[in-house]
Amino acid sequence: MAQVFGEFTEDFADRSEFLVLGFSPSSLPIQLRWRTNGLSADFLGDYVRNFFPGDTSADISKQDEIRAAVSFIANELLENSMKYSDENAGQPINLEVHLFSDRLTFVSKNSVNQLAIANFQSYLQEITTNEPSEMYISQVEKSAISDEIENSGLGYLTMLMDYEAILGWKFDQAQNNPHVTIVTTMVQLPL
Repeated sequence: MAQVFGEFTEDFADRSEFLVLGFSPSSLPIQLRWRTNGLSADFLGDYVRNFFPGDTSADISKQDEIRAAVSFIANELLENSMKYSDENAGQPINLEVHLFSDRLTFVSKNSVNQLAIANFQSYLQEITTNEPSEMYISQVEKSAISDEIENSGLGYLTMLMDYEAILGWKFDQAQNNPHVTIVTTMVQLPL
């Protein structure tokens, strides 16, 4: 049975364009794949930017804002997907961007290690019920004190604070293996 946190929808009826990138879990070790995350994120930023007019300086400024937001969000989603994917599950990592008239929607899908699910869901409960600005300040302070904080959650908090993104997650069993959990992360970026 699926568990949902935050705002999550699967209604893509009114999208106009979309692009899906898929990454094979066995093609490259994560250390080598890590270097391509930024390239993939920048590609998505450039791709989406082309759907907005660029006739005036205000239009060009809007294009640049959209490109930067798409690149940041895509990079964060890819990094999280790669970092927390269950390498033994053999499941691909997908990143999608959907263009709607009023928003961009990002969807990332990856397997997640069974041992990490409880902590991740606890964090998601916290991020969806608490004030993001307070959590952001707290996490920045923790990160400044200790270099050992690997799971800071600052990427999600930055999406909330800087881009007014709407976040949601769904946990479900893999269709081809009931022992594998797939997490789908959704980021909706209002335009």
